[in-house]
Amino acid sequence: MSSRSLIVIAAGFGALGVALGAFGAHGLQPVLEANARADTFRTASHYHLVHALALLGAAWVRVRWPASRPARWAGGLFIAGILLFSGSLYGLAIFNLGILGAVAPVGGAALIGGWLCLGAAAWGSADD
Repeated sequence: MSSRSLIVIAAGFGALGVALGAFGAHGLQPVLEANARADTFRTASHYHLVHALALLGAAWVRVRWPASRPARWAGGLFIAGILLFSGSLYGLAIFNLGILGAVAPVGGAALIGGWLCLGAAAWGSADD
């Protein structure tokens, strides 16, 4: 995936994260309180926004060390992590579907993998 694609996706995730956070704080508040899942929704929104920014870091690493395999993997792992971790928590909070709680750890592992790939790209690349 190109760095330009990662930046465009990061921008989309960032805008969506802000919109969902605002919607959760205002429009969904009765649903989230009824499901006792307001904290779950806030966690989803927080990780969503943090990792939208991490995607920008992945784009930079991709440009900085283009031959690095971990640099190529980082962005995809962050995208998968946002979709699986935050997406499952949003679904859990809104629809109160407990089964979605089982998906969150897979997304969390993808987010961790993205961070590890960023570090590995820097570690394994020659200093300039």
